[in-house]
Amino acid sequence: MKMAMNKLLKIVPKPLHPRSQFTPPTASPSLIPSTPIPTLSLAKTSHHQLHEFVKAHLTPSFTPRDLLIFLKNKLHYHPKFAHFDLHIFAWASTIDSFRHDHSTYEWMVKTLAITDRFDDLHSLLQGMVSNPCPCSDGIFSCPRSEPIFRFALNAFCRVGRLDDAEIAFESMRRMIDGKPSVAMYNILINGFAKCREHEKAMNVYQKMTKDRVKPDVFTFNSLISSCCRNSLFGLALEMFKEMKDKGCSPDVVSFNTLIRGSFRERKFEEGIGMAYEMLELGCEFSNVTCEILVDGLCREGRVLEACDLLIDFLEKGALPNGFNYVLLIEALCGEENVHRALEVVDQLWRKGNAPSSISCTTLIEGLRRFGKTEKAFQLMEKMLREGILLDSVTCNCLLQDLCEVGRTSEANELRLLASTKDLDSDGMTFNILVTGYSREGKRKEGKHLLDEMLDLGFIHDLASYNRYMNGLSAF
Repeated sequence: MKMAMNKLLKIVPKPLHPRSQFTPPTASPSLIPSTPIPTLSLAKTSHHQLHEFVKAHLTPSFTPRDLLIFLKNKLHYHPKFAHFDLHIFAWASTIDSFRHDHSTYEWMVKTLAITDRFDDLHSLLQGMVSNPCPCSDGIFSCPRSEPIFRFALNAFCRVGRLDDAEIAFESMRRMIDGKPSVAMYNILINGFAKCREHEKAMNVYQKMTKDRVKPDVFTFNSLISSCCRNSLFGLALEMFKEMKDKGCSPDVVSFNTLIRGSFRERKFEEGIGMAYEMLELGCEFSNVTCEILVDGLCREGRVLEACDLLIDFLEKGALPNGFNYVLLIEALCGEENVHRALEVVDQLWRKGNAPSSISCTTLIEGLRRFGKTEKAFQLMEKMLREGILLDSVTCNCLLQDLCEVGRTSEANELRLLASTKDLDSDGMTFNILVTGYSREGKRKEGKHLLDEMLDLGFIHDLASYNRYMNGLSAF
């Protein structure tokens, strides 16, 4: 153990050295870390501290389990030595009596992936191929090899290091018994699809079918997405057909991807047809499905068609609960068709699809803009009774509209209703109402509100109070 500790001291980087270079005598050269130490290197006095730290927690002839406990529970949380985890890992491989198993490999792979040390992760995986787990000494490979590589493969694809992902995939194929699982192929296909490497994604799929690994819905969803990303909508439809021919049932993601792709290619009828095919196959809509359809049609100025489509889905019971149709309300109000917007909200609301707060706010603003104060007032009253709250700004604007047409008493009743639903009035609310009562010559009602303002602390000085009173007395 003493000789091993001396090796540890030799491999720890010297102060201010830009890169640590060490070659474990019995380990594969691929285990050598390739990235600089992320913090300041240890001073000479700290070399001894690291030596003592390891010596205190690792006894002579330590096992992989001992090393794993040390890495997870001791070194990982150490404020000074945590970044030396790979050095300790590689140092352990130089000890004649020690051999890494799948538990230490798995911990180190996950640690490097999570901390974005991808060069070292690549090297470690190659070292794992050269120095496999003791479980592989028999006729079968280690059962944890594929899960370990799967984690690394996900990490490489997440950051777009697809060359490293391909190398890791091929290394894994050589290590495991039999064929890789469909999940491993899916990770690689999805990685290429997200990076717009469509041909490579298709090559992996062809390799998959050649290996007689049955693709699943995730495989085809990634391929369909790759086709749509690269404006290959015709090929996407072919993949969709192949998906069904191979007995793989499409899910909502499959249809959403195709609908979005068809809209991107301005093939709106095909996209709408896909939606109805979903219903025929018994595939439920998601909120995303409806958003794609409504937003796509509205962007093309086909707002009324989007309305009819949504109502048809509602009648068929296909509209998902909680769908936020604010995009449709915005488009209708933008076209000055607030009457149709109000009809759509009423129809959906009667069928149990209550509008969101932002949908109601948008509609109220549209009604106010076109002088339909009564409709806006009725909508807000219904909202409050149903427990849907507006923001204070929209509420105050509507109260002011009511006061300007001599309906201050109704505005105040609306304020009181809102207060029972936890929508508290502010100073602006009271100012609007007091001004409205002043304009209507209702001194008694205005005085009552002034007293309430005073109790709530909205009047900070006598001058402000007198100014309000003078306003009430002027009419």
